[in-house]
Amino acid sequence: MTTPTIPVIETHGLWRTYGEGDTAVHALRGVDLTIEAGELVAIMGPSGSGKSTLLNVLGCLDRPTAGAYRLLGHDVARLSANELARIRNHTLGFVFQSYQLLPRTTALDNVILPMLYAGTPRRELAPRATAALRRVGLGDRLDHTPAKLSGGQQQRVAIARALVNEPAVILADEPTGNLDSTTTAEILALFQELHAEGITIILVTHEADVAAHATRVLVVKDGAIASDVRQTPRRARQERAA
Repeated sequence: MTTPTIPVIETHGLWRTYGEGDTAVHALRGVDLTIEAGELVAIMGPSGSGKSTLLNVLGCLDRPTAGAYRLLGHDVARLSANELARIRNHTLGFVFQSYQLLPRTTALDNVILPMLYAGTPRRELAPRATAALRRVGLGDRLDHTPAKLSGGQQQRVAIARALVNEPAVILADEPTGNLDSTTTAEILALFQELHAEGITIILVTHEADVAAHATRVLVVKDGAIASDVRQTPRRARQERAA
């Protein structure tokens, strides 16, 4: 008999409200959502729809006002601040539109940073960071600072940083928002490669062309999921160096 797998993410009646009374803003309104391991999910919606709030709650950067959220079977509401920090460092990897790299720090040291927070043995730091950068095609840019890297290369460093602690889920907030169309295609190809390796990826985007590369598209409107569609993803061309 096959043991059923636990969903990576499961929410029931998820609400996030800011403020009180007549001025209260309901950014999320009763969201029910299940994401299984290995999915590549795009979250779309207009500005103010609640998509970024949803990503922040799923990323344990914000707590829901009401409802339940289970991450890999764990009730997030019961976790302490230290436990949530550990989850953000070990279970989740984050990629942001603005890269958020340390400007005077090499690519290698930027990728090492989350391992320092995780207490990784010093002897493992450089080898693991080097392997992560090679994985995203930047094995020849280890000693480059962000100023010496293109936007696409900076985003690859950010992805390597998200990968280095081997997270169960990568959460990406508008990861191609600052990139041109060619570089966007390269980053999407990389996400699809990681997805093929079994990594769960959730990305927020306002671009339908980007969402077309996901296996599932959620549209958020007025704090609720307006549609949830599974699809055959468009294949991104891959032009990055090995």
